[in-house]
Amino acid sequence: MSFAQRSVAGEGNACPFDHDDTDVDVDHEALLQFACDTTNLRWAIFRAAFRAEHLSSLPARARALLAALARTVDRERPYAAIFARRELLTGRALQSMRTLYRGLDDLEDAGLIHRPPQRRHGEVGLFGRAYLHLTPKAAALLGLVDAEATERPPTADPAGPATSATATELPSASVADGRIYKDLSPVSFQKRQPGKLPADLERLGSLGFRKFLIFKLMREAGQHGKRLSDVVDVAWEHLREAHAPIAYLRKLLSVPVDFAFERRARQTAADEAQAAVRDVQHVRETIARCAGRTFFDAPAQHRLDIAADASTLTVLDAQEASGRVTVAGWQSDFVAGLRAGKIIAATSELAERFDVARAQAVQGRANVRAAVRGRAGDSTSAGAIRGMGVRDVTPTVRENLARMKSMVAAFAGHAPAGVIT
Repeated sequence: MSFAQRSVAGEGNACPFDHDDTDVDVDHEALLQFACDTTNLRWAIFRAAFRAEHLSSLPARARALLAALARTVDRERPYAAIFARRELLTGRALQSMRTLYRGLDDLEDAGLIHRPPQRRHGEVGLFGRAYLHLTPKAAALLGLVDAEATERPPTADPAGPATSATATELPSASVADGRIYKDLSPVSFQKRQPGKLPADLERLGSLGFRKFLIFKLMREAGQHGKRLSDVVDVAWEHLREAHAPIAYLRKLLSVPVDFAFERRARQTAADEAQAAVRDVQHVRETIARCAGRTFFDAPAQHRLDIAADASTLTVLDAQEASGRVTVAGWQSDFVAGLRAGKIIAATSELAERFDVARAQAVQGRANVRAAVRGRAGDSTSAGAIRGMGVRDVTPTVRENLARMKSMVAAFAGHAPAGVIT
């Protein structure tokens, strides 16, 4: 019965296509034959796979395998290890396992991939594995890197052929190595790889602290507004002598003490002590270099002579007749003057200026002495003239003179002992 006949027969409300019809089944099978994968690739990966399939110098099996590798490699890290099992590569390249190995040999001979030797991974229960790496030549051909990056000379790898510095890039440590092939969706109980401890916290291992415990204590310290490094640095001596260091450290994390301030104060004191030691050493070395030399101040009014053994410093002022000798405590001030430019090494010009100032000072002192002697002579003559006058003797003076005569006579033995009272 045709479609028109069924419509006339009153089947207008039914579906125009009968599911039992043989032609409909044939059309459905044809649609299934023309079905394809709906995966969308990024433009860089699509271009890399397209270029891999059109390398005319490679066999067809090598081109198909290289296109599969281009679809699998990380676009952000083209030199990193390609984490893919052989079953995945054979499925994407539509090859058998034997053809896959032949294609790998072809790519390795062409210098497009690098296959390091297998390593044993006993800690994860696997006997060995080898990761594939794209070479800089392959990354440039596939368009994954710029052409300028491949012009730089690659770094030699002692374990294999010369590759770039990023060719030895390790996989991410956020997932345990080996689990990526066993479980692509890690469960919640899978532990993360522990990172590297700070250098100032590694000493906790000698007290029985495990790495995971130290990271946990770092988190607890952050919850209390502290840093574990500050607490350990301040309380290390007491922590090392504690009977239960773990409990003691956790108690320190909860106490209301500013360990960061204490650590900064100690560090400042230590820096100041080190600076003082460096200053003393610098002063000692400078004085040793200046031993036996002569220096002047900037105005050339003082001459400084350092002894040959650097034990004393003689300072001669241009206004004074003799120098002053300093034995101790002058080294720091002398070096400070040198550093500030107030003290200068002896030169002919400075020595001449000092001699001129010294000669002027000597002449000035001579003039002063002459003037003093003249004033002294005038005062002596005037006193002699004033002494020529007659002075009257008062009764008090006579009494005192008599008493003095009696005392002298008593000492001389000419008067009785009772005279002196």
